[in-house]
Amino acid sequence: WGLENPLWKGRIRVIEKESSGVVILLEDGQTGAPFARAPYSDQSTVQPVLDSSRYFVLRVQDPNTGSKAYIGIGFTDRAESFDFSGCLASVLIKDLMVIVIDVALQDYIKRKNAPAKLEEAATTSTAPKVDYSLKEGQTFRINIPGKKTSGTSSPAPAQSSASTSSGGPIPLLPPPPGGLRK
Repeated sequence: WGLENPLWKGRIRVIEKESSGVVILLEDGQTGAPFARAPYSDQSTVQPVLDSSRYFVLRVQDPNTGSKAYIGIGFTDRAESFDFSGCLASVLIKDLMVIVIDVALQDYIKRKNAPAKLEEAATTSTAPKVDYSLKEGQTFRINIPGKKTSGTSSPAPAQSSASTSSGGPIPLLPPPPGGLRK
């Protein structure tokens, strides 16, 4: 596709405006005249080629007619290509941060309003109230397995974790030959 003799040489600018979002502009290097324009809305606008870090496919769009075309762009220097990729990545990360902040803010508002809703639900509850407190002189006993208590029979010993499926203990193997040498 004629890498030695390209169709166009110039500069690429990535511009962000609040009113129009992010736009990738291809401009003539000497005069600054616009060559092409690509509104950057998602990653499908710019796609890296599979076999090189310096070449991309850019979806340009005519602002008047809205017609789209795909063009191949390449950088002579790998560092410039990396800067271009980093710039586009920072735009995507910024958009993700806005989404994350928005979701976090909505979550905060829900949590902030939740105690008021719980209080309201508690006061309008129709279930009868039950008193679970101990009455005067009332006691209770807690039996903990494995502890011996006075006046009761001792519980059965706990089964070892090393047992066979039949319930019996697993026999231990003898030590390997040639253990201790003097």
